Amino acid sequence: MENSLYVSPSPHIHGGDSISKNMYGVLIALIPAFLVSLYYFGLGALIVTVVSVASCLIAEYLIQKFLLQKTPTLWDGSAILTGILLAFNLPSNLPVWIIIIGALVAIGIGKMSFGGLGTNIFNPALVGRVFLLISFPAQMTTWPVPDPLSTHYLDAETGATVLSAMQWDSSAIPSVKDMLLGNMGGSLGEIGAIALLIGFAFMLWRKIITWHIPVAIIGTVLIFTGIMHGINPTTYVNPLIHLLSGGLLLGAIFMATDYVTSPMSKAGMIVYGIGIGIITTVIRLFGSYPEGMSFAILIMNAFTPLINSYIQPKHFGGK
Repeated sequence: MENSLYVSPSPHIHGGDSISKNMYGVLIALIPAFLVSLYYFGLGALIVTVVSVASCLIAEYLIQKFLLQKTPTLWDGSAILTGILLAFNLPSNLPVWIIIIGALVAIGIGKMSFGGLGTNIFNPALVGRVFLLISFPAQMTTWPVPDPLSTHYLDAETGATVLSAMQWDSSAIPSVKDMLLGNMGGSLGEIGAIALLIGFAFMLWRKIITWHIPVAIIGTVLIFTGIMHGINPTTYVNPLIHLLSGGLLLGAIFMATDYVTSPMSKAGMIVYGIGIGIITTVIRLFGSYPEGMSFAILIMNAFTPLINSYIQPKHFGGK
């Protein structure tokens, strides 16, 4: 019988693993952050997450079944993960119809227009998020204040995020304890640093990701914001505030590490992470948007093929 070697597109998973196993592993790692969002934003967090996940699943099924005429692959976990990550980048009072549009863009444009899982250039959830941010800036930057176990949704009380407080009213910045626990305004997934770090530890333990990208991003942001804070502490806040606020931890741990859109070699991952950290810092400190993590990841997604070309992993058995 003829022996054939089939080489599939990325993501290439180490032996003993599978795409679905790793996707569901990431979903498990997101559970602590999801529970924190449910506690502080209540019904709104649940509605946004359920609508986002359901919309992503339906969009992927319809596109695969009727447009691409392929067998739907809903239960490999990738569409569910895209829905969760999109929801984690949204405020808890976002109207349902806007969430559905974001899901359609994430799956239809960010993922399926490139051929589906393994061939998309950009992180699908971030494509959906940035599209909504540009198209609906008012709704996407209206942030409910924490209201434990709240039953409010569209009528939730709103306030400033930590990043906007940095620019306009530094006295409104919450304490480090509150930021660690999640008691602050923001999107569903950017609150609760401890919960996100628990997920990070779980994924490292399960070897779903490596430390290179998250550490490179976090280290770069801490170094550059620390330099600016040292130069002018009255204008630039403590780097620890940058670490615990916005989507830095969410992006560094769960989005920049996406298998398909990040480099393959460890050295390439570090270069990629440093690039994200620098762009994020520049946008946060000098740009018109208070947060730059989403833009930074998408920009470096575009550079991933170039990084892979110039920084290649060692050949198997090579020195």
